[in-house]
Amino acid sequence: MGEKTKKLRDLLSQTGLTLAPFAYDAFAARIAEETGFSAVYMSGFGVSMSRGIPDFGLLTQTEMVQNATYIAQSVDIPVIADADTGYGNPINTFRTVQEYERSGVAAIHIEDQVTPKKCGFFEGKDVIPLDEAVAKIRSAVDARSDPDFVIIGRSDALAVNGWEDTINRCKAFYQAGADIVFVDGIKTREDLRNYADHLKDIPRMYNGQLPVSDVDALGFKIQIHRGPMFGLHTAISSFMKELFETGAMDQDADGDGAELREAITKTLKVDKLLEMESKYSTKKE
Repeated sequence: MGEKTKKLRDLLSQTGLTLAPFAYDAFAARIAEETGFSAVYMSGFGVSMSRGIPDFGLLTQTEMVQNATYIAQSVDIPVIADADTGYGNPINTFRTVQEYERSGVAAIHIEDQVTPKKCGFFEGKDVIPLDEAVAKIRSAVDARSDPDFVIIGRSDALAVNGWEDTINRCKAFYQAGADIVFVDGIKTREDLRNYADHLKDIPRMYNGQLPVSDVDALGFKIQIHRGPMFGLHTAISSFMKELFETGAMDQDADGDGAELREAITKTLKVDKLLEMESKYSTKKE
């Protein structure tokens, strides 16, 4: 656990941006690592999506931690995880941090929405009072046993109360011990510049698809990017339509999908299991 938290701390201590793509399961996280990403992000939206439900705070802490465990144990790169509202009051938040630490992730973010929360880009959000939100951050900081475990204070107040309240909340989260602040719901370049200008002296995380070079130039430490995960809908829909309408798929032109199967087994590291099978085999030559 400590090795991955240290990896993330080392990344954050460097000049420049850490880009972490969304992933909702261990397979997607493995592909991110295989591609060369130095970190990956477990998205609450994505985990909800994989269960066939919207991100309306319907998943429990237990479900989210279990999913985080599968992801963190499948990759060697740091995992940044969505911990929603901490799943209750500051005492619940304290336990949430303990559980996520045990899962093996390197960082989590705790948000200031009311319970049940909603995805940061959905309408109808609301936030808890500032003092309650700060108490959760203080609890989260106190709960960690690994000093390198990164606590990210997220605010969803922008769409609810505007910039002034959002800035006050982020500054209060940082003063309470959060390592990074995260304003969710940034939709435009102007919003991104305001975010950077108002909180220029505080480490920041950004969720969005604005160009990585622009985000890096504004001094952000982390960008989480939903592009690959959201692209799954288009890809899977296209493949389903092709199979439904034609009864065949182009990538299976070789008849048995050998090339794809080989790529998937490589991602799943089947070779390592075969090596173990051979090492521990009791069969005589």
